[in-house]
Amino acid sequence: MAFARLSVIVSLALGAAQLANAALTKRVTCADGNVTANKACCALFPVVAKMQSDLFDGAECGEEAHSALRLSFHDAIGFSIHGGKGGGADGSILLFNATETAFHANGGIDDITAGQFPVFQESGLTPGDFVHLAAAVGTANCPGAPRLQFLFGRPAPKAPAPDLTVPEPTDSVTAILARFADAGFNAQEVVALLSSHTIAAADVVDVTIPGTPFDSTVGTFDTQVFLEVLLKGNSFPGNGSQPGEVLSPLKGEMRLQSDFALSQDSRTACFWQQMVNDQTRMQTQFKAAMAKLQVLGQNTRNMVDCSDVVPVPASFAGPIKFPATFSQKDVQQACPQLRFPAISTVAGPAPTLAPVPGS
Repeated sequence: MAFARLSVIVSLALGAAQLANAALTKRVTCADGNVTANKACCALFPVVAKMQSDLFDGAECGEEAHSALRLSFHDAIGFSIHGGKGGGADGSILLFNATETAFHANGGIDDITAGQFPVFQESGLTPGDFVHLAAAVGTANCPGAPRLQFLFGRPAPKAPAPDLTVPEPTDSVTAILARFADAGFNAQEVVALLSSHTIAAADVVDVTIPGTPFDSTVGTFDTQVFLEVLLKGNSFPGNGSQPGEVLSPLKGEMRLQSDFALSQDSRTACFWQQMVNDQTRMQTQFKAAMAKLQVLGQNTRNMVDCSDVVPVPASFAGPIKFPATFSQKDVQQACPQLRFPAISTVAGPAPTLAPVPGS
C-alpha cells in the first residue's frame, strides 16, 4: 500500500510539473505566422519590421541603433524613487520632444526623435512602448548584445520630464552616483548601463569631430570600451579639447571624462575592471540593468512580457584585443586587488578610428 500511495503521489507531481511546463511554453501563432507567448504581442511584429526597414537601415548596428538606445536612457532616467522628477520610461522625450531636446544633457537627441516620430505615428503604440521597443530592437542588431527584455503596456506620458535629471560627462562620480541612486540604481548597475558606450559615438561633446566612437569596435557590443578607457599613452590633436572629454591614446577615439573617472574611482573601479574581457558578465548585467531602467515609473502588473518579439542578436566572435601597439603595460589599473585578464594585441601599426557613418 505504501508503494502504491507513493506511486500515486509521484504521478500527481509529474503531472503537475508537465502542466506547469506546458503553461510556460504555451505559444500563440499570429495571423502573419509569427509565434509568441501572448496574443497581445502579435501587434508588435509589424512594428518591429517597420523599425528595421525605416529606422535601422535593414537591421544595421549603425548610428540609429546607437541613438535609439541612448534615447531610451535619456527618457527613462527622468525619474526619482522619491517622486517629483517625471514619469520615467514613458516616452515623454518623444512626445514632448520640443521641450526635452532643449535640455543641455539631451544635446544631439533631436535627430533620433525626428527620425522616430513619423514611424511612431504609424505604429499605434504609446510613446513609451515605441521608444523602449525601438531601443531593444536596435540593440539586437549589434553582434554580442544581449536580447533585451520588453514589457508592453506603458500608458501615454502626462508631461515632459524636468531638466537636470540626465547625468552629464562633466559631472563628478559622486554626482553621477547620487543621480542614479535617486532613480534606484546602485554603483554596479551604473557601470553595467555604461556597457552601452561600446556601440556609442559622440556628436555634440565636441562638435568639430561628430561621430567620434568611444571604442575601436563600435559596431560590436563587446567589452572593448571597458579596456580602452583604461589605456594610458600619447594623445592626439583634437582629443580632450572640450568639456566632458579627456585625452584618449587612440587617434579618432573619444573618452568621456565621466567614463574615465568611474574607471578610476574606488567605488566603481573594480566593477569596471571586472567587465574587461568578460562578455557574459557584461551581457547579463547590462540586460538586468536595462530591464529595470525601461520600466521606471511603470506598473509592471499591468504590462505584458513581449520579449520574444525582439530579434535574437548575433553572437560575439571575440575575444577582445588590445589595439595595435598597446598591451598590459599601457593599462592604468585602479583595482589592483583583482588580476587583470590576459589579452592579446592586434598586429600592425597604431589604428586611426573613422567617424561613425550617419552622425
